[in-house]
Amino acid sequence: MLFDIKAELKKLPSSPGVYIMRDETDEIIYVGKAKVLKNRVRQYFQNSASHSVKVRTMVSHIYRFEYIVTNSELEALILENTLIKQHSPKYNILLKDDKTYPYIKVTLNEQFPRVIMTRQHLKDKAKYFGPFTSGLTVKENIELIHRIWEIRRCTKVFPRDINKERPCLNYHIGRCKAPCNALIDEKEYNKMIDGVLDFLSGKTDELTAELQLKMQQASDNLEFEKAAEYRDTINNVRALNEKQIIESMHTNERDVIGFARNEKGDCVVQIFFIRGGKITGREHFMPENCGDTPDSLMLSEFIQLFYSGTPYIPKEIILQCDIEDFELVSGWLSESKGQRVNILVPQKGERKRLVDMARNNAQIVLDKFGANILREQRRTTGALEEIQRALETDIELERIESYDISNTQGFQSVASMVVFENGMPKRSDYRKFRIKSVMGADDYASMAEVISRRFTRYLNETTDPEVKKAGFDRLPSMIFLDGGKGQISAVKAVLDDMGINVPVCGMVKDDRHRTRALLYKGRERELDMHSEGFKLLTRIQDEVHRFAIDYHRQLRSQKQIHSILEDIKGIGDVRRKALMAHFGDISAIRSADVEELRAVDGMDARSAEAVYNFFRGKKN
Repeated sequence: MLFDIKAELKKLPSSPGVYIMRDETDEIIYVGKAKVLKNRVRQYFQNSASHSVKVRTMVSHIYRFEYIVTNSELEALILENTLIKQHSPKYNILLKDDKTYPYIKVTLNEQFPRVIMTRQHLKDKAKYFGPFTSGLTVKENIELIHRIWEIRRCTKVFPRDINKERPCLNYHIGRCKAPCNALIDEKEYNKMIDGVLDFLSGKTDELTAELQLKMQQASDNLEFEKAAEYRDTINNVRALNEKQIIESMHTNERDVIGFARNEKGDCVVQIFFIRGGKITGREHFMPENCGDTPDSLMLSEFIQLFYSGTPYIPKEIILQCDIEDFELVSGWLSESKGQRVNILVPQKGERKRLVDMARNNAQIVLDKFGANILREQRRTTGALEEIQRALETDIELERIESYDISNTQGFQSVASMVVFENGMPKRSDYRKFRIKSVMGADDYASMAEVISRRFTRYLNETTDPEVKKAGFDRLPSMIFLDGGKGQISAVKAVLDDMGINVPVCGMVKDDRHRTRALLYKGRERELDMHSEGFKLLTRIQDEVHRFAIDYHRQLRSQKQIHSILEDIKGIGDVRRKALMAHFGDISAIRSADVEELRAVDGMDARSAEAVYNFFRGKKN
């Protein structure tokens, strides 16, 4: 049936609610809230000259509308946020990056508390620190805490689980006091937790002094390895503390929000997170569909989208300008937090300086990187979201590790490991492996060896303080293999034997050795070949393949060089290295005359003549 807009406008109720605009294809193109539905919806179809270009364009595409009546304007606001996130309407301001931020949680609501990372801020008796903009920072803090204080990592429930099992490995290597076997009383354990709370609150002077004393005592006792460990711990404490640079004098928890816009309709919003009186992080966003939306409306909608997607709301939010529906938004934030949230638009003083700093940072980002950010968001976080949807998983692909095997007819098999964090290659974490236990071209056995070695290093580096760190002390969010069912089975068997729970995904290739689909949990998942997610998978596959081939080629080249020079009588390992360092390659050595060869460190007349004659087929 043809939708009669004029007739339907007359039927609108004088109630609060949410209205939904649809186009001819019945796609939702806009969602809005209203205190009085009748008045708000009618405004779109009256006096179009006063509307912005964006609104006029949107109205021209409305084929029909519908509405949902709510009990209050606050309910309408909550429902509006839900529908916008669900449908991503074309003409609504959208916040693509709706990730939740990590916190450090000290479980004071448990007997013998733990320190863990969480993305939920619950109203329990635990103590939360954050939010942090980087999960890596949270993990660094927690790992440092476990190096300093011997508190438990397990999930046992006390007193129910006391003395049910023997102490775990962490007790035997001095990383836990084993409250599970009543080897420490609750009072002494809680003293360690008090130290943890002071550390997380930024009170590190006393801790640093204590560690320095222990370092000195270890040095005096000639325990130099132990002293070096204390030294490294002190440096780590200072480094993490220095990340929280800018002091705030009054409210200990606040968010500062500034923004910048340009004539193209692009917008960057910058947020500074202040916790415990210090800036613990910052984040910028590029909301979509801002167009010529007024600042007050854009900022109001951004706040609603952002704080409906984060588990934590601070006591104070400082803004660059006033927002529409101020009382409504303020009331919603206060109700969500469970206590009053102050929204301020400062005109002078410290708060004004903070919001100016946020605005200036937003302007810099917009001027220098605006177009690149949008492009990079699509290539990285946008691509990861597409892969997550294809895999039908809630796992955040923060860190992807990918592996590949390379050999020439079974000769000199090698493997590569490449790492992508947040959709970008992290080359400092790339690793190479020579296959040691497998003879011939057995990719499955070779992959099993590599995975075993990589995750054995993980267990050693995270449990044994004597083991030298080599960058294997982090687990990936997911492993992507350049192969199918056979590779996945080989890897999962190793991980299961080691008790490590990391999901594994295969990159299935076509006849041209190009990724055509993903194999996850026994089922192939396809992506649009033109999507950013597919392009990211191709980059990962190309990178891991390139890295393996380069390493294999390097080893082959080294073996050839070694074999040629080794055949020259009187030229040992030292002179071979000196020749290669001096000339760079075999062709340069071959073309050198005797005098040039004698100029190499360690070469005498006899050695130089031996090399010269060798390359000219002459016998010495």
